[in-house]
Amino acid sequence: FKYRAASFAEGEQEGERASDMAEAPFESVGKAFVAHYYATFDSNRANLANLYQDQSMFTWEGEKIMGAAQIVTKLTTLPFQQCAHQVTSIDCQPTSGEGVLVFVCGNLKVEGESADRPPLKYSQSFVLMPLPGGGGYWVLNDIFRLNYG
Repeated sequence: FKYRAASFAEGEQEGERASDMAEAPFESVGKAFVAHYYATFDSNRANLANLYQDQSMFTWEGEKIMGAAQIVTKLTTLPFQQCAHQVTSIDCQPTSGEGVLVFVCGNLKVEGESADRPPLKYSQSFVLMPLPGGGGYWVLNDIFRLNYG
């Protein structure tokens, strides 16, 4: 994912609260990543491969999967071909190592479901890490859960 913001600490004054700052760089990274990820997921999941690396871990409904190739295999063999994500909230926090924790909630409409059926609710979290040498981010951790209730 090609996005590089200034250091997360840039522009912060000593004692300044995060809620008082203009949108922090980690927020911009997280929001741009979410837009890119779901647009790609909904159009061609195989194109998500470059977001993951061999040390990436993905959990889908409790099933843990390690490595970029295995993650993309899981994503491309889900029991539906077409879907549409509607993001309802995005929360981001900086992590050590200039990473970004991203937590997403939203609605998921899957092909083949009747138009009057309400969408599925989901939550997904990502830990993004900067690419070596800068110039973008990759997904270290990705956890997806449907929210039943």
